[in-house]
Amino acid sequence: MSEKFKRIHVVVMDSVGIGEAPDAAEFGDFDVDTLGHIAREKGGLTVPNLADLGLSNIKEIQGVPKAETALGYYTKMQETSAGKDTMTGHWEIMGLFIDTAFRVFENGFPDELIEKIEAFSGRKVIGNKPASGTEILEELGEEQLKTGALIVYTSADSVLQIAAHEEVIPLDELYRICEYCREITREDPYMLGRIIARPYLGTNAADFARTPNRHDYALKPFDKTVMDHVKDGGLDVVAIGKISDIFDGEGVTKAVRTQSNMDGMDKFVEVLKSDFHGMSFLNLVDFDAVYGHRRNPIGYGDALEEFDARLPEVFANMKEDDLLIITADHGNDPTYKGTDHTREYVPLLVYGKNLKGNGELALRETFADLGATVSDNFGVKMPAYGKSFLGDLN
Repeated sequence: MSEKFKRIHVVVMDSVGIGEAPDAAEFGDFDVDTLGHIAREKGGLTVPNLADLGLSNIKEIQGVPKAETALGYYTKMQETSAGKDTMTGHWEIMGLFIDTAFRVFENGFPDELIEKIEAFSGRKVIGNKPASGTEILEELGEEQLKTGALIVYTSADSVLQIAAHEEVIPLDELYRICEYCREITREDPYMLGRIIARPYLGTNAADFARTPNRHDYALKPFDKTVMDHVKDGGLDVVAIGKISDIFDGEGVTKAVRTQSNMDGMDKFVEVLKSDFHGMSFLNLVDFDAVYGHRRNPIGYGDALEEFDARLPEVFANMKEDDLLIITADHGNDPTYKGTDHTREYVPLLVYGKNLKGNGELALRETFADLGATVSDNFGVKMPAYGKSFLGDLN
């Protein structure tokens, strides 16, 4: 079978949900709507390129006109896995179904786990609560400088992070501690998705800054994903942003690091300009990490508008036989209580220069439909879950 597209580019707008999922109440989420509530708080969103792709045709969003004739195809996808974290969302996008949710520790980790870390490392643990990386350094960095303790913290994702000053706790020691934490948290009762080493430098709370020596220790996917099938088919899989970390490097032929949403878009444009055959997979994490978890709807809206402004550059650098798919991995309504992700539908926007048709696709009943479409296009092994919509793209 000949390929319809030589390259497929998947862009995940991390946490950009588009309204409450049918099972949201089971996750403690009521009246959640990331895009809708951001638009309300801003008095309307200005995202003309997303509008042209059909964003407001999926669900009407304040300030975003419906496209009379969309540039491509649009619909929304529903998550079926038992979780609303980043890893679950991405793994489902690539064809896996997660029936046991990764554990999230919104109130910090149990004493038993902390005691094990202290016993192994010979260092006291401080923190042990959900926090942003910058806030925790401002609060506890100076104490660590004085005491040599480990700063342990988490987030609304399934993650245990250890921040350590590089001049107090050398990198090899920090990495060794994180490797130990990885080994003891793979299964119940912890089932943590990732352990992250977060080294930093500086002299006081005013100038502490994280270094590039971060290291992620993720769980490997429990089965092969669409990325593996594409790679096994002799094709390229270019992972941009934290994609390689989310999949622990599995199914990746090239990994590209990013520093922010805009850096991610810069790197994505470079990838578009390069010559490869296969798929690229980009995660734009700032929506989630910088704005969603910090409950900043105005900043979130500004970031969406900044992303939208980069899309003409993306379109201009796409080849005739490229396909662009824009989606998300879960919601994170910045107007909702707490700091957790929210169980929502996610948008699905599909564009290609050689597409003659346009309009609404059927509701996708699992994120895995996206991965199935990628596999279908490249003629590689299909995932066990998901239904391809390749045949609906004309």
